[in-house]
Amino acid sequence: MKSRRTRAVFLAAFAICAATSAAHAQRAPADVQMDYDRFILKFRAALKANDGAAVAELTQFPFYWNEMRDAAYFRKNVYGKIFTANARGCVARGKGVYGRAPDGHDNFSVFCGKDLFLFTKTPGGFRFAEVGAND
Repeated sequence: MKSRRTRAVFLAAFAICAATSAAHAQRAPADVQMDYDRFILKFRAALKANDGAAVAELTQFPFYWNEMRDAAYFRKNVYGKIFTANARGCVARGKGVYGRAPDGHDNFSVFCGKDLFLFTKTPGGFRFAEVGAND
């Protein structure tokens, strides 16, 4: 009898947590979602082609990699280190999770194992903005 009661309490608590979590999940505004969807198609096509120059065109600069870097440095020294075959495949399959930064920027994150790939909306459209630790 006690285990049934414990199980019922556990299930009720789980349901409350799930409902609360869903209520706090952010949903992108429709126009922001459409902009991101168009962007990520181009970005994924560039990754599929393993085209560092095309990825650089879709990246926000300056790009931080131990220090601020420009597009030429990114193409030559950073692209291959960030976008390994595994990372390219993961970003190609990964679902972007919407969030709004405290400064008001709309962002999507793709989580790939220990890495997080951040795409942010700029006045010129969405751009790959950073890669960081998925903590």
